Amino acid sequence: MTTISSISELLTLSGSQYRIFDVGRKIDKISKETFYKIEHNHVPYPYPIQSHACFAVVFWQKESSQPFIWFIKCPLDEKGLLNLVARDHYIAIIIEALGSNITDTPSDKQEELLKNNPYHFTPAQYKLAALNSMVNAELKREMSQYYALFEQYVSGDMGWDNWHNIGVQGINDFATQISQPNNAKILADSLPKLPEQVLKPLCIALESHTLPLVIINAVLKLLQNDDTSIDSKHHLLRSLSSTSTHPLVEQYIVSLLTLLNEISINDLILYSGRLWTVLENKQTLLSYFEAVAQKKDIALFVELFKDLVAMPNIRPIVFQVMRAPERSHALALAIGHVMQTTTTNSGINSQTNSQKKPQKKPQTNNNDSA
Repeated sequence: MTTISSISELLTLSGSQYRIFDVGRKIDKISKETFYKIEHNHVPYPYPIQSHACFAVVFWQKESSQPFIWFIKCPLDEKGLLNLVARDHYIAIIIEALGSNITDTPSDKQEELLKNNPYHFTPAQYKLAALNSMVNAELKREMSQYYALFEQYVSGDMGWDNWHNIGVQGINDFATQISQPNNAKILADSLPKLPEQVLKPLCIALESHTLPLVIINAVLKLLQNDDTSIDSKHHLLRSLSSTSTHPLVEQYIVSLLTLLNEISINDLILYSGRLWTVLENKQTLLSYFEAVAQKKDIALFVELFKDLVAMPNIRPIVFQVMRAPERSHALALAIGHVMQTTTTNSGINSQTNSQKKPQKKPQTNNNDSA
């Protein structure tokens, strides 16, 4: 068999159609072009979590609409680049288990070999449901049988207390179809009426989708309502994850960062884990680190700092903030502690001393609970 140098090449040689999704923080589609660059170390992995790339490879044959899915957790190096030795090892395991026919239904023995390889992982159930809905939409397949039930519920036809038979899959199916005008209007009208048992999984499902303006306005209205519980506000904020760069959302989040004594630790963790795109601005990131520093929890500051400095788009801005003359005394002390506790191979000390030296990414321990 021809030597195979990448996952992309393996899929192409098998005659498969395929899609790549990040499943580490939320569900984000990665284009084939970007994935090619990632596999050839031309660019760092865009959504690192705990120094790993966690992604799903969805592939199928043209004559079949039934896809196969590989969940891969591959280590990254200190620059955020894919560890190619690990990638090649994964390919070798796949070829040993399946041979050249990767789209044949694996036997029980082959299935066991695939699941026991060191790079396989199983995402949380809510991510599996979200990915299933997004794959069905991508392949123009019908949504699950639970979609109609949730559509009926969210329209108010069943009564708001009759949520016990609502499935997470149906909620994710609806979220995947949220850009449809009828769905957006229905949800915007029903959002204030939903019990927390439905609101929480709905917000989690919405986090991987860009929301229409009518939904954004409905979410922001609830966030600014004093009667909305703190827990509900946290999940409503999470629902804006893929919409955080919208001007209205960005304005709201920036305004929250000025309330240093009111912003919760859970929300600060949420910004790092789900709303990081709004922090791709020096002043906003400075306000964020000021808010974290005010919590006077050095361990928390170090973990959130390490998580954000690992993000390719945020890393250079982090170093700008570290040198910002307007930073507070509390922030300067917290940054000083990071400098003291970071290992020498993290690259933070050398980066702050000279912008010309290559950037290196430290380890991050941020988990998926954000």
